[in-house]
Amino acid sequence: MKPIPPSPSATATREPGGLRILLVTQMWPGPGAPDFGIFVAQMTAELERQGHEVERVAIARRGGSRLKYARLARQAIGRALRYRPDVVYAHFLVPAGTIAAVASMLGRVPLVVTAHGTDVRNIGRVRGIAALTRATIERAATVIAVSEFLRRGLVERLRIAEEKIEVIDSGVDLSSFQGADPAVSRERLGLSGAGPFYLCIGTLDERKNVVALVEAFEGLGSGQLVFVGDGPLRERLTGRPGVRLAGRVPHAEIPEWIAACDVLCQPSLEEPFGQAVLEAMACERSVVASLVGGPPEFVTPESGVLVDPHSVESIRAGLERAAAMPSPNPAAREAAAEHDVRLQAARVARVLRGARGAHASQRGRRPRAGAPADRG
Repeated sequence: MKPIPPSPSATATREPGGLRILLVTQMWPGPGAPDFGIFVAQMTAELERQGHEVERVAIARRGGSRLKYARLARQAIGRALRYRPDVVYAHFLVPAGTIAAVASMLGRVPLVVTAHGTDVRNIGRVRGIAALTRATIERAATVIAVSEFLRRGLVERLRIAEEKIEVIDSGVDLSSFQGADPAVSRERLGLSGAGPFYLCIGTLDERKNVVALVEAFEGLGSGQLVFVGDGPLRERLTGRPGVRLAGRVPHAEIPEWIAACDVLCQPSLEEPFGQAVLEAMACERSVVASLVGGPPEFVTPESGVLVDPHSVESIRAGLERAAAMPSPNPAAREAAAEHDVRLQAARVARVLRGARGAHASQRGRRPRAGAPADRG
């Protein structure tokens, strides 16, 4: 898999009927964090491949001073005024969405914003977030949620009109994530010994439920469990029999790690969507995923097992059942194909076109030359 480079903005040539999109995001892959917001970069790259022109304003590093948000705001407003986009498209409701709302208002163009999870969880948990989120959503023509689970969360917490929210997940690149020989991948990665091989990808923290996963794995009495990622609970996993901690790896290497496993495990306490689960399914691997969040919306009985993340025994039984499923598992690939990033990008583009068309109608004018009305 070739990594998605943090290339200069607006690198693609807009085709007839294509949109001029100003993208505003607080997460984008950078030299020091190549996996940071990779799902945003993947969607953006596909929009460009489909003939849309994207001007990007992004934060491409983890951590740092809060001044980075002030710089993001200054850049977003400046680009909205100079670039003259058809639509401003933001990822994350706050702060990027709020910044994009101001930029779209000053640039007199419509706003569409995607909610990914943390931005919804923070409503009611972090002071002031609810008010900022309401203001952002009020400005937006449409809000995209990456799962029905998130859509329900927004409706329940903010009493948003359901028709204002579209559910479109980030999709999976089926050309990058596909079946491969596990023996070859295990040799390359230095994995040896008896299986089954279980893999968990993500931050080693409480929400990902990694300690419960290890306890469930230990109850099996056989196999190997590999963690790809890092986080505050690393020390609690170190030295456990049969457990390997690979640390963070570039997103371009994730397909190889998935190919090396028999089962991908993500029994999170809450999983807003479940990107790693979908990617594993595209690689023809069975999965163990949480009943809480987005995975129940795409994990079929033939592709994996849904477990109660609060029960170690439920997770243990899920690991056992998933390991008994076919490997490779064509049914998992078939289910993942419904979330092809090409399909999802086309759906996002339809939402963006709809926002542009509605905005033009409200202002009593047609879209400017070179920007034809939505054709569906």
